[in-house]
Amino acid sequence: MKILCLLFAVLLFLFQAAPGSADPLFPDTVACRTQGNFCRAGACPPTFTISGQCHGGLLNCCANWLDSLR
Repeated sequence: MKILCLLFAVLLFLFQAAPGSADPLFPDTVACRTQGNFCRAGACPPTFTISGQCHGGLLNCCANWLDSLR
């Protein structure tokens, strides 16, 4: 029974996903994130405005509207 626990732990360790490794690198997503913005499906939060598209046009690039005033 102890070997099954060890085997299960090893399998979890081998098949864990690294953060961000499943996201394909779309050029528009990289451009959005390098400007300090973030991608979101649907509308941006209240203090943010849509500044472009991400993930091949499927998501919105959200930028803080206060940053554009500076």
